[in-house]
Amino acid sequence: MEVIIRPTAGRAARLAARLVAGALRAKPALVLGLATGRTMEQVYAELVALHQQTGLDFSQCATFNLDEYIGLPADHPWSYHEYMRRLLFSRVNLSPARTRLLDGLAEDVAAECARYERLIREAGGIDLQLLGLGSDGHIGFNEPLSALRSRTRPKALTPATLAQNAALCGGDPDRMPRRALTMGVGTILEARRCLVLVIGASKADILARAVEGPLTAMVTASALQLHPHCQVIVDEAAAVQLQGQDYYRWIFANEPEWAPYRQDPAA
Repeated sequence: MEVIIRPTAGRAARLAARLVAGALRAKPALVLGLATGRTMEQVYAELVALHQQTGLDFSQCATFNLDEYIGLPADHPWSYHEYMRRLLFSRVNLSPARTRLLDGLAEDVAAECARYERLIREAGGIDLQLLGLGSDGHIGFNEPLSALRSRTRPKALTPATLAQNAALCGGDPDRMPRRALTMGVGTILEARRCLVLVIGASKADILARAVEGPLTAMVTASALQLHPHCQVIVDEAAAVQLQGQDYYRWIFANEPEWAPYRQDPAA
């Protein structure tokens, strides 16, 4: 696992977007795993800007989203289908036929989850998985005590997650859907590369536990410590409790792979 600290939230998001863009340019038929939430909004805005300004091409890319709320139709304003359409899919040259999202209205939830796992296998697996970090350390909707080898499945959402995501529905957690479909921790770990973006002082404690604490099902993001190619991009506010700050800064300043980004003032 590599942790890269950038001075601001904006620069952290721009670096994450440039890493996605670099992967897409290196492999136009990239299979890209997508996340949602307020943190990702900045990443998608940067990717749209790169598409518009530099011609970043999404036409051969295929996407899989991490999760979706149970009970919401695809066109519901709170659904992650609509989130992705609004923030990314409708603003770049990505065919709807190449996007994959879980069906929140599936009558047979188990069959829907099995279908999704099959589609990921048939696509050859996910090349790059974008991730955020929940306030209780979850990735996707893998709430505390999720099995670290879990597969795509339904999950009940914790009060902490409902509160964190309440902005989706006007700030009232009582209006939030109570259950969701999510890729499992094991599904996420099978991605060839994971890219995690964490910003803000409110995430400082849980980031330190996820990155430097023990491997535990209570913090499902800690499972990423086992991943052979996981990069965690954070801003200064989120990094304040990391014990390895000096080393993480040294990595960015000295490792050759980061040289192109050191020369980019935006990143």
